[in-house]
Amino acid sequence: MKIYTPASTEEIDRWGQQFSAQLTLATPRLPHDIQERLRVARHLALSQRQRVLQPVLAAQVNGSGTLTAPPAEDLGLWRVLGSVLPLIALVAGLMAIHWIQQDQFISEIAALDSALLTDELPPNAYADAGFMQFLKQGHSGAAKND
Repeated sequence: MKIYTPASTEEIDRWGQQFSAQLTLATPRLPHDIQERLRVARHLALSQRQRVLQPVLAAQVNGSGTLTAPPAEDLGLWRVLGSVLPLIALVAGLMAIHWIQQDQFISEIAALDSALLTDELPPNAYADAGFMQFLKQGHSGAAKND
């Protein structure tokens, strides 16, 4: 015996509507107690269907095709911390990068100022764009020769 299983919920709904129409047509010829049992059975079937469909409807599909959970009613402490802590870590990391770069810039300016004050070169030499590179390479070699 082959049992047909419907492929989608739309097909199940269509079958339910057909059965409901047939029962509605046959109901007036039935005794009152059977009509009441059928009415109660219909209500039970509908309530069970609602309980089955609620978890299915709770999961939503995003435009990207990923499943998302239903929106939470309240924001718990862990949910708030889980969303705020990465933001705090990002801001702290950006501040650390800024501090390191600023410290490096200040140390380069200090090295240039000390070279300007201790060397016997004219100040026009320090205005040359490639002179800083020369100082970085030349100072280590000059210190070895002295």
